[in-house]
Amino acid sequence: MTDPGLNIDALRALRQPNHDTRQIIGRIANHLGAHDGYLALSGGKDSLVTLDLARQADPNLPVVFFDSDLEFPETYDYLDQLQQQWRLNLQIIPASTPLINILITDGSWDHNAPDYTTPNLTQALILDPANQAHEQTGAGEIWGVRAAESVGRRAAYYTALAAAAKTCSCSAAQHKTRCGGIITRTNGTIAYGPIWDWSDNDVWEHIARHQLPLNPVYAKLRRLGVDQRSLRITHLIDADQLQYGRAVWLKHGWPDLYERLRAALPRLAEHT
Repeated sequence: MTDPGLNIDALRALRQPNHDTRQIIGRIANHLGAHDGYLALSGGKDSLVTLDLARQADPNLPVVFFDSDLEFPETYDYLDQLQQQWRLNLQIIPASTPLINILITDGSWDHNAPDYTTPNLTQALILDPANQAHEQTGAGEIWGVRAAESVGRRAAYYTALAAAAKTCSCSAAQHKTRCGGIITRTNGTIAYGPIWDWSDNDVWEHIARHQLPLNPVYAKLRRLGVDQRSLRITHLIDADQLQYGRAVWLKHGWPDLYERLRAALPRLAEHT
């Protein structure tokens, strides 16, 4: 008889949550009530958990996916299935400039390319689509960005938390729970990250506990041997994580897409 081994997801589902999700759902409802806005869905695990919580606050909240035009093909199918299964009020907003065009224009992917002025990646992929979404829905935003993901994100959250303490009426013990996760941007956006202080384990345990439908790209990346640290859903390719083998995973997991990208971005082959 074959030993099935330990079921990690089953073990995760048994753990008690480290966060009061009822309180978080209440904060989401208050945020949407005060600022309107939308939920930013990326197709990854963090935005999935955030969406699960936000739907309990408002089942009809606008959900927006920013399409770089360079996403995993499974992600598009996944979004369609999630929309049907959860009856999402989903809108897909394309980047103002497709990511592949930006990468081709950036001469760093081709030794023979002339020098060009590199377009603003953040502006095209995030800020322009976000502005369009805010015009339609309001200044608020619910997103799945977590402090543990990077030093910059941690600094942004805790800087905002410290600034809020100057005008907050709650006690020091309550401050993080009641005021944490809010970032006000210079363009007027007021973003709330419901899982801003969650760990990776907190996220995976919530998914297992509630049996949330996960993007199949995760399972494919695991089969390719991708380590837990690098297990992320993002664009097919950009300059991020190439040093960890991201182009190699693309080559072996999605060979046809890899060949098409290599033809457009010759230096991609240097990372495989």
